[in-house]
Amino acid sequence: MHVDFLPDIILGNIFSYLSLQDLRNSSLVCKRWYSILNDEDNDVWRLHCFHKLAEEVLSSDLLSSTPTYKTKLKAFHHAWNPEDCSRNIYIKPNGFTIHRNPVAQSTDAVRGKIGFSHGRHAWEVIWEGPLGTVAVVGIATKEATLQTHGYIALLGSDDQSWGWNLVDNHLLHNGDSQGNYPMLNNAPKYQVGERIRVILDCDDNTLAFERNYEFLGVAFRGLPEKLLYPSVSAVYGHTEVSMVYLGPPLDG
Repeated sequence: MHVDFLPDIILGNIFSYLSLQDLRNSSLVCKRWYSILNDEDNDVWRLHCFHKLAEEVLSSDLLSSTPTYKTKLKAFHHAWNPEDCSRNIYIKPNGFTIHRNPVAQSTDAVRGKIGFSHGRHAWEVIWEGPLGTVAVVGIATKEATLQTHGYIALLGSDDQSWGWNLVDNHLLHNGDSQGNYPMLNNAPKYQVGERIRVILDCDDNTLAFERNYEFLGVAFRGLPEKLLYPSVSAVYGHTEVSMVYLGPPLDG
């Protein structure tokens, strides 16, 4: 039987065995294949999710902001990088959460698997353990340091990283405080478990944040035109931080 006569469900099963790169190429073959693969919640993406993602994360609410199987899979491929973190950090089996080991006098950081230099990107960060004295959310280049002695705001301590310290609401870059953030009187402190949405606009070279779906304003401008990675730095032992990539931010 010619492939053109195969039912969609059979084609979908065949597609489920292809790599993501092969799926991208397959979507360009014809309108029918594009239509099948453009359905982000069909069996192709469902089976890929079940092959790649841990059952515990699929059954939890961690990925509640990624409504389709394809967006969940995309989030997994953008998650924390187990090969690009401090030696005092490991990635939990769910693939999305870091755990910082209780090592004294150390500050530790991690980067995401994929960096960005074009387009607009959003991801959520959820701090699921105590913040300690310093807990910084932001972005870093590949040149930024991921471990240092003492308890400091590592993310934002050099010219290769930009961060928001959730403990004291200060913006940090190149070792200096860039002022309070957000620019509100008596701005509320971060509560453990809240979702912080990070918005990187590589076209406008800006970094901004949202909390509880409230836009807090642009935090940094004039970002360099180089690969910028999601990043956090932490000091508290046994604290855990999750990151979920969302894709282009929704305006309005």
